[in-house]
Amino acid sequence: MTFANYWRTRKQRLNLLGESCPQCGAILFPPRDVCPKCSGPAKTPKPLSGRGTVYSFSTLYSAPQGFTQYAPYVVAVIKLAEGPLVTAQLTDVSPAEVQIGMPVEMVTRKVYEEGEAGLIHYSFKFRPVLQTAAQIA
Repeated sequence: MTFANYWRTRKQRLNLLGESCPQCGAILFPPRDVCPKCSGPAKTPKPLSGRGTVYSFSTLYSAPQGFTQYAPYVVAVIKLAEGPLVTAQLTDVSPAEVQIGMPVEMVTRKVYEEGEAGLIHYSFKFRPVLQTAAQIA
């Protein structure tokens, strides 16, 4: 990916921005031109909270080329609080700790680097929700 292309697509990679269908009210992620529920145009931007729960997950022990140094890592399907499902890597958690129904939140993290002096690619990942002192008490 060129630097110019990386810069142009940063909002899509660093934020959870979906769409809301004005006809049926469905919340969509990723954004698309046509609502899959009612077939109407879905063009109203909808910022998503980034909070959700683990719907399903898989631990990758044999990672694809370019990601072998990160193995093992967990890729999960997250059910967002607004309803849509999103696939993302989990971070800040060991594979043994992941469970279905675990509350998670979106964070921005490094995905990979293009060589030692190359572009560093960032995107959203999810981590377990951190508890505050007020939640513990």
